Amino acid sequence: MEEIFNYLQARRSESIEDLVNYLKIPSISSDPEKKQDMVSCAEYTAQLLKDAGLQDVKVHSTKGHPIVVGSWRNAPNKPTVLIYGHYDVQPVDPLPLWTNPPFSPHIDNNRIYARGSADDKGQILMHIQAIKAILATKGELPVNVCVVVEGEEEFGSANLPEFLTNHAQELKADVALVSDSSMWAEGIPAITTSLRGLLFLEMTLTGPNRDLHSGTFGGAIANPLEMLSRALARVKDDDGKILIPGFYDSVNPIPTAVREQHQTLPFDKKAYFSSIGINEGWGESGYTTLEQLWLRPTFEINGIWGGFITPGAKTVLPSKAHAKLSLRLVDGQNPDNIEKLVTDFFKEILPKSVTLTMSRVTGGGRGVSVPYNFPPLIAAKKALAETFNHEPLLVGEGASIPVVADFKTVLNLNTLLIGFALPDACPHSPNENMHIPTFHNGTQSLVRLLYYL
Repeated sequence: MEEIFNYLQARRSESIEDLVNYLKIPSISSDPEKKQDMVSCAEYTAQLLKDAGLQDVKVHSTKGHPIVVGSWRNAPNKPTVLIYGHYDVQPVDPLPLWTNPPFSPHIDNNRIYARGSADDKGQILMHIQAIKAILATKGELPVNVCVVVEGEEEFGSANLPEFLTNHAQELKADVALVSDSSMWAEGIPAITTSLRGLLFLEMTLTGPNRDLHSGTFGGAIANPLEMLSRALARVKDDDGKILIPGFYDSVNPIPTAVREQHQTLPFDKKAYFSSIGINEGWGESGYTTLEQLWLRPTFEINGIWGGFITPGAKTVLPSKAHAKLSLRLVDGQNPDNIEKLVTDFFKEILPKSVTLTMSRVTGGGRGVSVPYNFPPLIAAKKALAETFNHEPLLVGEGASIPVVADFKTVLNLNTLLIGFALPDACPHSPNENMHIPTFHNGTQSLVRLLYYL
C-alpha cells in the first residue's frame, strides 16, 4: 500500500482544499431557507464521488433533501461495503460564540474550524479520499463499495428508511461502515460496538375542562400537575431501577467479555463527573458508570410544564399538565413494545379524574450492538492499530444513530462505527473542528481497512 500512501501524502493540500470547499456550503437541513444550499451541497457531494472514480453516481430526490449514491462493483466474489455519511449540518447558534464565521473555514493549530468539519463532512470525505487514492494508483478497489450520503441526518432522517427499502437491491452489501463518532483521544482510535436506540414521547394529563381558581376548587380536584409529578415519581425505585412491568424483558445480560474489556479502558469516573460540575453520579445500581451510559436502558424526563409559569403569582389549578420523555433503548428492545408498556403503566396508576394522552415524536429507533468476534471488526482493529500505533479501544455510545438500526432492520447489515473526530471537536457547538493530522491518518487507516475487509 506504499504507493497509495505516497499518493495521499503528495495530495494533502488538495484534499484539504476539497474539505474547505465542502465546508463553505451552509447545508443546514432544518432551515427552510437553505433548501437551495442543500441541493448545491448534494451536487458537490456527487462531484466528489465522481472525481474519486465511483460509478453510477446519482442524486436521488426525496420528499425532503436529496440522497447521493455512488458505487464501484467490479470486484467479483469480493465483499461489498456500504459506506454512509451525511452532508447536512446543525444550525450555528449561538453565532457570537464562534471565533470565525462558521461557513468560512479557518485553519489554526492543526485544526480546521467550520460547521460540519467533524460532523460529518470531514469524516465522509476521508472515505471518499481513500477510495480515490486506491483507484488512482491501482485502478481497482480490493472490495466492492457503495457510498450513500444523505442530507437529513441532523433532523431525523425521515426519508431515509423509505429510500433504503425502495433501493434495497441497489444497496445490497455485506457490511456497513459509518464514521460519525469520535476517537477516544488524539492518537487513540476507538470503535463503537454498541448504540442505544431512542423512543421520544410526549404525555399530557387533562383534568377539568378549564383552568380553575385554586382557592375555590383546590382540595377537591385532582391537580394534573400534581398527578403528573406523582406518576413520574413512580417510574423508578431509589436504586434507579425502572419499575414499568416488562420493561427489561428483552434486555440481555452484559457479556462477560464486554465487562472485562470495559475494565481496561482509561476512564476516569471522577474527572468525568467533575467535567460536568457534579460530585458523583446516580444511576441503576449493580452497573458501572460506563455500563449505565452505554449498555443499560434509560427513562429520562426532558421537560415538565403547565399552569402559570411566568413572573408574578396566579392561584390557578391548571386544566392540563405536560411532560416530554426520552427513553434510550438497548439492543433487543422494540420501541413499539416499549411505548405500549409505558402507556399501559401510566394508565394503570393514574386516577380516573385525569385523562392521559400519549404521543410519539418522529425519529429514534432501535439499539444495536456488534459482537466482538465479528470479522470486519477484527479487520478494523488491525487497520487502526497499524496506522495509529495504538490498539483501538472498543467502546459504547449512549446516544443514537438511527441509520445504524435502519441498516440492521431494512438491509440486515451489521455496522462498523469508526470515528475520527477528537473529543473536543465540538460537533453541534460553536467552533466545531477537525484535527488535520487525524484527518490524514484516518484516511490512511480507511485504505488499510478496505484491503483487510
